[in-house]
Amino acid sequence: MAEKTIGAEGVGAPAEADTPVFDTLVQMTLNAFERSGLDPETYLLTRIAALVAMDASPASYLLNIGTADEIGVTPEKIKGTLVAIAPVVGSARVVSAARGIGEAFGLPLLPEEVEEREGAVT
Repeated sequence: MAEKTIGAEGVGAPAEADTPVFDTLVQMTLNAFERSGLDPETYLLTRIAALVAMDASPASYLLNIGTADEIGVTPEKIKGTLVAIAPVVGSARVVSAARGIGEAFGLPLLPEEVEEREGAVT
């Protein structure tokens, strides 16, 4: 059975492309998983929580949510992480993150009425 790679070392740069930004991001996160001492699920949920706290763009979730899905982290665990950090980071950031994650991955993280009333829960 092949072992899943966690983190940036599992991402390949486009062939023969000059990708200095991507290369820099990969170098910044190389071996972060191993150095963290966390199990893969905790590591990825922690990274997702940090992205929410930073009010990251939806594109920033792609690598972490995609990798979390690959190793079997359930949408319920992601929802639980958002619930756990909401009192610390605030509802506006959690709603923004839930909307971005939902759009990127088709995960229903917010009730439909919240989606329809943009900005109502901020």
